[in-house]
Amino acid sequence: MSHGQDPAAPLEGERWSVEVILDDLHATAGFAEDLASLLNPGVLLVLTGGLGAGKTTFTQALGGALGVSGMVSSPTFILSRIHRAQGDGPDLVHVDAYRTDPDGLESLDLSSTLTDSVTVVEWGRGMVEAALVGVEGSWLDLELIRGEGTESSPRAGGQQTEIVTDFSETEADVLGSRRRAVLRGYGPDWARPPQLGRTTMEG
Repeated sequence: MSHGQDPAAPLEGERWSVEVILDDLHATAGFAEDLASLLNPGVLLVLTGGLGAGKTTFTQALGGALGVSGMVSSPTFILSRIHRAQGDGPDLVHVDAYRTDPDGLESLDLSSTLTDSVTVVEWGRGMVEAALVGVEGSWLDLELIRGEGTESSPRAGGQQTEIVTDFSETEADVLGSRRRAVLRGYGPDWARPPQLGRTTMEG
């Protein structure tokens, strides 16, 4: 049975790829919490997904599991937010690269926080990896894909009566639509796929 759209083609240098079926937003949050337990300071996670794919839910749960301060929400209008660790763990740097370019990312000086943080860059695929960790560096790439027939579409006539960002949760999210998570590893630090406890992965 089809699970909806196919994931994007991997970037050069992929070490492995695993797929997880997430039945609802609770499963999406659980997947984030499992992954958070494996993320050390210096990890770059590039996150991609369309409207309603669950990116906000994922990142909120990731921040909660890392124990950082502040409400994790879309950084759309300010490009980047730093959530400080409340304990001994890493900070969370949450970036939106959807409306910027390499020059705009460089102005954020993400390299200065990378070493002590888990850095999540939404919509940064193909733009941030070499800039932050180098072509021989290591990073994770996560794509969230909503199930078949659940893609969001503009309102009739192209008119919108409210602001909708790439990080807005839709009614389908609240109700709990199925989605796929495609996790890929790059570089020597991610030579093998992680073991994610509660989460069942398919190679």
